[in-house]
Amino acid sequence: MTKVLVVEDVPSEMTLISSFLKEAGYTVIEALGAKEALEKVSQHKPDVVVTDVVMPEMSGFELCRALKKNPETEKLPVVVCSSKNQELDRLWAMKQGADAYVTKPFNREDLLRAVKSVVIS
Repeated sequence: MTKVLVVEDVPSEMTLISSFLKEAGYTVIEALGAKEALEKVSQHKPDVVVTDVVMPEMSGFELCRALKKNPETEKLPVVVCSSKNQELDRLWAMKQGADAYVTKPFNREDLLRAVKSVVIS
């Protein structure tokens, strides 16, 4: 079963994203911030990371860069899920190594399509 690490600091957003993924058959691991996410990546070895951008301490962009710089996680797909909806934000995310970008508010199909597009089955 595909493991997805969801990185989101807003509890209601975390619940929504996690429930969409669980309903679709994914195993979900949750982290409330990017630093916790880095620990959970090495612990749980997820198949994909879905991350918010705007978080305290470390942004989703910084998390993405950290994952892509590490030889052990450089191939780990990252889906950025953000309220930042400008084309520049999307381009910046891709420059940081993101594999897909979903803007909030999103629906179940948008999220699942993005995750499926980066998961190697």
